[in-house]
Amino acid sequence: MIKSMTGFGKASKELGDKTIHVEIRSLNSKGADISLRLSSGLRNYELELRNELSKQLERGKIDLSIYIESNKTETPVEINLELAKAYHEQLKKLAATIGEPLSQSMAQVLKFPDVMKSERKETDENEWKEIKLCVNDALVQLNNFRDLEGNSILKDFEERLGKIGACLDEIKKLDLIRINSIKERIRSNIEDVIGKGKIDENRFEQELIYYVEKLDINEEKVRLKTHLDYFLETCKETSAGRKLNFISQEIGREINTIGSKANDAPMQKLVVLMKDELEKIKEQANNVL
Repeated sequence: MIKSMTGFGKASKELGDKTIHVEIRSLNSKGADISLRLSSGLRNYELELRNELSKQLERGKIDLSIYIESNKTETPVEINLELAKAYHEQLKKLAATIGEPLSQSMAQVLKFPDVMKSERKETDENEWKEIKLCVNDALVQLNNFRDLEGNSILKDFEERLGKIGACLDEIKKLDLIRINSIKERIRSNIEDVIGKGKIDENRFEQELIYYVEKLDINEEKVRLKTHLDYFLETCKETSAGRKLNFISQEIGREINTIGSKANDAPMQKLVVLMKDELEKIKEQANNVL
């Protein structure tokens, strides 16, 4: 059954004095376009996350966010006291040497390299296992969302393909009388020019056969029906999005050919209706996995 590329999933998990928050969004894309927003301690696992997302989601513009929230008060930065003292001593010596007062020395010391440092705590293996479970829970939600969207898209496909099929049935009926109508119209036009009763019937029939052959749409009608059926069969396959796009292009070719050969106003109106439905099918097919 077809799946949409659009989806959303989130999960949270308590882990000691921390809370893990995971959110995953996906939209349609030709390939796997993965964007990660991670806490600094998870950078070492970025490649593993990308591989897992590609494996489970296959395609789509995928955004994964993982935030680790601490439930206790922590000092986010530390001051390198020894280095700060050393900088301060050097500033005092400089001030004494040049005979200038030592003003705002603390502000200056804090701006020097490595005086202020942020402690980064790497994620350990046990914590990473819990984070992976949380990511997997979010992926399950996202895939369930994709399944539901896929069911809605399938119903839309069936409805629109049914309308194209109904138009094709009407075209088949019109085609039964179209050729005779064209013959009569051509005969009437010629008689208006050369006069009634002056047509060379043998020559007229020869030319008419050549002309009518160019207007024949029997092959197009058969191929169009085949493509409509094949489209629905393909919807039962997994990861059918690209294939459905190709089939919709073939459907469009047959509809265009019927339109160019129709030479009949009622038939042309039906062709326009079929094109309109096909464009909506193509839009939806771009979102199928």
